[in-house]
Amino acid sequence: MMRRPELLIPAGSLEVLKIAVIFGADAVYIGGEAFGLRAKAKNFSMEEIREGIAFAHAHGAKVYITANILAHNADLDEVRAYFSELKELAPDALIISDPGVFVIAGEVCPGIERHISTQANNTNYQTYLFWHAQGAKRVVSARELSLREIAEIRKRIPDGLEIETFIHGAMCISYSGRCLLSNYLTGRDANQGSCTHPCRWNYTLMEEQRPGEYLPVFENERGTYIFNSKDLCMIDHIPELISAGIDSFKIEGRMKTALYVAAAARTYRKAIDDYMESQEKYRANLPWYREQIACCTYRQFTTGFFFGKPTQEAQIYDSSTYVKEYTYLGTVEGFGEGGLCRIRQRNKFSVGERIEVMKPDGENLNVTVLKILDEEGNAMESAPHPKQALYIDFGIPLERYDILRRKEEAR
Repeated sequence: MMRRPELLIPAGSLEVLKIAVIFGADAVYIGGEAFGLRAKAKNFSMEEIREGIAFAHAHGAKVYITANILAHNADLDEVRAYFSELKELAPDALIISDPGVFVIAGEVCPGIERHISTQANNTNYQTYLFWHAQGAKRVVSARELSLREIAEIRKRIPDGLEIETFIHGAMCISYSGRCLLSNYLTGRDANQGSCTHPCRWNYTLMEEQRPGEYLPVFENERGTYIFNSKDLCMIDHIPELISAGIDSFKIEGRMKTALYVAAAARTYRKAIDDYMESQEKYRANLPWYREQIACCTYRQFTTGFFFGKPTQEAQIYDSSTYVKEYTYLGTVEGFGEGGLCRIRQRNKFSVGERIEVMKPDGENLNVTVLKILDEEGNAMESAPHPKQALYIDFGIPLERYDILRRKEEAR
């Protein structure tokens, strides 16, 4: 019987969690204010976790909380106290990489599922069996695995042990994300959630006898970003992912915008649902999936290790710049009198401008900004200040959580 995969979407804030759920996530993974590997993400307070779990559960979705640092001695007492607080909120799972943290979670909140993070370097079926014996419900595969290897793991582990796999988003150049470069160069530990992403930096070479003469590091004369991977994208390969027996399709991006999350969730949701309905429908809609996934900010796409070891084409040699085809303008968060939409502005736009509305069902609407009012009701010609609340007249009714965006070439 074909497994129906879960679509697991990242969220770096309560607002984005709600967008992820509305736009098609079966589950959302978030970080609390401690012990996750995205220290620079906004992350969630305990009250926000409570509200996020309630919202997700009300819409039939799950919430997983990351606690996947590699803990030091000084962390362990705080980990125990943190899990005691989380126990009362009842998330659906904890994502853990450190064996000591795993043991503490089992002691403090045995009723919450424990999932093993990709940071634990899960590259073979024996590792999966080890974690299953310890009580893990799910193991996240290392990014270095091919689909053939994942399929073999699926055959050799119990049906009740789930496989989660990253299928879209940024990839770390180091072995399953265990990197010392950030700590060495800046004193910020990637394995404690503070990575500075030095793999994206531009490097030069200096010869010992020529101090001060910096030579660019070329590779096939194409540039200098020698560690810079393209972003993973498997939208063209949903059939192969399902055939491999993967239980959860995971999107990377807890530091990304609501636009990225909405586009990724909506596109993969439709691709999965279409394929489960019929292979013909999935194939017919491939052009739409490709077009919509390009609305996400990305670095160019690759299929990573899924079809064997990547060639040099998986690397970016000329630039580390993201491709950004759309700008996120805001999300409809409520309504005012006379059909006005209340939004939280994220980027500048003006009266008379044509913008696009992303709806959760896959529809995209082109609308005109007819009127902009501030919170006091004063008319404005443009909305220059990010993050302020505004009331907008688009001439047509919109729904809460609709996403506003602008195509860059249209500016």
